Amino acid sequence: MTTTPAINLSGNDLTYQDIVAIGMGNKKVTLDEKALARCLASRTFLEQAVKDKKIIYGVNTSYGPMCNKIVNDRDIETLQKNLIISHAAGLGEPLRPSIALAVLAVRLNTLAKGYSGVRLELLELMRDMINSGLAPYIPECGSVGASGDLIHLAHMSLAVIGMGKVYLHDELMDAGEAYRRTGLTPLVLSCKEGLALMNGTAAMTAIAAFALSGAERLYNVACVNAAFAVEIFGGIDDAFDADLHAVKPHPGQIRVARTIKQLYKGTGNITLRDELHERIRKQGNGDDTPVFETNINVQDVYSLRCTPQILAPVRETLDYVARTVETEANSSNDNPIVIPEKNKIIHGGNFHGQSISFAMDILCIAISTLCNLSERRLNKLLDKNLNEGLPEHLIPGEVGLTMGFMGAQYLATSATAENRGLAAPMSVNSISCNASNQDVVSMGTVAARKAFRLIGNAKHVLTLEILADLQALSFRNADKLGHATGRIHEILSKDFQVYDDSRIFHDDLVTFRKLIFSSPVFEDLSVYFSE
Repeated sequence: MTTTPAINLSGNDLTYQDIVAIGMGNKKVTLDEKALARCLASRTFLEQAVKDKKIIYGVNTSYGPMCNKIVNDRDIETLQKNLIISHAAGLGEPLRPSIALAVLAVRLNTLAKGYSGVRLELLELMRDMINSGLAPYIPECGSVGASGDLIHLAHMSLAVIGMGKVYLHDELMDAGEAYRRTGLTPLVLSCKEGLALMNGTAAMTAIAAFALSGAERLYNVACVNAAFAVEIFGGIDDAFDADLHAVKPHPGQIRVARTIKQLYKGTGNITLRDELHERIRKQGNGDDTPVFETNINVQDVYSLRCTPQILAPVRETLDYVARTVETEANSSNDNPIVIPEKNKIIHGGNFHGQSISFAMDILCIAISTLCNLSERRLNKLLDKNLNEGLPEHLIPGEVGLTMGFMGAQYLATSATAENRGLAAPMSVNSISCNASNQDVVSMGTVAARKAFRLIGNAKHVLTLEILADLQALSFRNADKLGHATGRIHEILSKDFQVYDDSRIFHDDLVTFRKLIFSSPVFEDLSVYFSE
């Protein structure tokens, strides 16, 4: 029997890949012993403060603009439940169960950091819910991303207290039924625990992790598509020369150029600059020939030649977003924060999601730019005036009777246009709410949802470009591909058939979208590189 590997949650080192793996059910979770000791100290300190009659926001006060209303000790538990029920007010389609489970995991990791003052029983129940595949039902709309993801995490919290709907292994059911099937027992929340569950950024962070995971795969596909395009069109090698990029040393630019050059290493399709000089010289009948017009390209179009420069900020954005998502996922982002070793309960605004919101907006711009590049290369492949001798619309049969990629191109054009609209930022769209208590909000969850949708559209575009590359390579240059591009082409060709209008194009797109984005083919390009 295969045992699912576990990720030890300490509040300090959860990666975005871990978040996705937990959500997809590929990893279970354990709780770090040192983290549990910190949590116990935090809880003990908080309980003593309550006994000492200290006024603590959300523990013995009401919330938001009603924080000046003091709550009797006998009502402290009711206060937590009422907070959850009143704020479970989302609408729209539910988050995917995998993302909802990741939300639970991110919140558990932030609580395990040890500064939220919750009981160990709560952490242990959340751990057991994750490991049992019990995911909360979370409507997608509602968060303004300021006092945390209040709406989303209220729905998450309903599952913890055994109310509402949940998913058990992707099956939607009443929470009570899921608890009966798993043998778990929902929790009656104690002081601060409802607030600690809700007052954080776990929803936007989990969605952001999934968006980033998809964006990383898109980047890999974009590099392969660029290498294929250079080989299909016999591109000029010096556009990827390391010395060219060393004098404009953006880290992303250097990395992209190196990756593409590694992909086509060993090719017989690339045009070398010295060979180009010789071909032009011969065409002009010698070095002393007067000025004449050559039909040989001296430079490639920007969608080939400028790929390292265009994808440079995309690569750098992905690195920045990863740092931001992982910082947020390993932070104490609720309010108040309990720090027993410094004898402090601190009221502040760590729940604010501006960092994630900003990162998601930048990710949208980056992936929209990547789409622009892909869509233009696709157009070059299909337009008989640009495709340097390839069949019109990559049609293998009788032109006019068969349509080739003519219809499918609209998908890429439409998705690229939609992504340009989605690239408009959300992080600047603050609207005051909560009786003007939340007067500057991040809209981080909306930004993350938007990024996730945009990345889905981008997958459509790059899937179509991959198919067009394979179709073009069926006409020329496949036998001289580089070491890495040749290996990738060989793998993809097992599922590829030249499109000749004999079947519905949609079916090819579905097959290849799954192959590209749900299989290991594009997970790590370095496995294809030769020494």
